Amino acid sequence: MNASFDFMSASAADKIAHLEARLNETLKPQSVHIDDDSAAHAGHAGAAAGSHYTVTIVAACFAGKARVARHRLVYDALAEEMRRGVHALAIRAYTPQEFAEQFE
Repeated sequence: MNASFDFMSASAADKIAHLEARLNETLKPQSVHIDDDSAAHAGHAGAAAGSHYTVTIVAACFAGKARVARHRLVYDALAEEMRRGVHALAIRAYTPQEFAEQFE
């Protein structure tokens, strides 16, 4: 991934694209969707533009892993971004089977 990507000065769309690319590269998910929730957090100390996200990710690598372990995989994949501008990350992590059973 592009180590010189300036997360803080990127557009909202570029930030989401960058986060999705990192997750795709690292976790090889079946699907990943990211919502920018920053506007809902306006006025709070960590609410810089484009700093709050909800990630919905479906990946086979979550099979057999508890919720905390799944979240750790996502946080590890986005470690650099968490240091450089992502303030909050809500994670919904599913295996393909779980996602199919719940949503299809």
